Amino acid sequence: MKMVLASKNPHKLTEMKAILSQLGVEVVLESDVGVDVDVEETGTTFEENARLKAEAVMKAAGLPAIADDSGLCVTALGGGPGVYSARYGGEGLNDRQRYELVLQGLSGQMDRSAKFVSCICCCFPGGDVLNARGECPGLITYSPRGEDGFGYDPIFLVPETKKTFAQMTAAEKNAISHRGRALEVFRTELEQYLGGQHG
Repeated sequence: MKMVLASKNPHKLTEMKAILSQLGVEVVLESDVGVDVDVEETGTTFEENARLKAEAVMKAAGLPAIADDSGLCVTALGGGPGVYSARYGGEGLNDRQRYELVLQGLSGQMDRSAKFVSCICCCFPGGDVLNARGECPGLITYSPRGEDGFGYDPIFLVPETKKTFAQMTAAEKNAISHRGRALEVFRTELEQYLGGQHG
């Protein structure tokens, strides 16, 4: 089965492929099927935004489409940046400027608790929809650590590993990350769905 990833982010494609290839699902980018959809992420929840993206790409490509909306929710920032994680601080900022903004917002704060949330939605041309959610709790560091990863990874520490996401190998991160957890839930749902179709 071929699925179109409703994202232009090559990092997400790598993570999705690593987990879904085990089910015999080929995940391709929008550009691979000649689709270029810009979706207004007007939802107020990760679930709503994931569905908006998946539905738009599914309609444009005529193939099952999978979308993930994810972000960082920091307790002391009232759950922010949340659904605005990718656009935090406005357009035109890079990853470093965004995570520095979070660190500034936490200046003097003792409560560093946070979580990464990932919501996955898969829309099929027949109208079926699968949803999955994963969370990874952690703490915001006082300064960035690590060279790998993307987005807020350098400031997100997972206490039991004593590493930030940016200090982990891809395998270490996928095993515990919010997207890894959401994909595991999604994988189970997809297995049941595909089994039901052919059963």
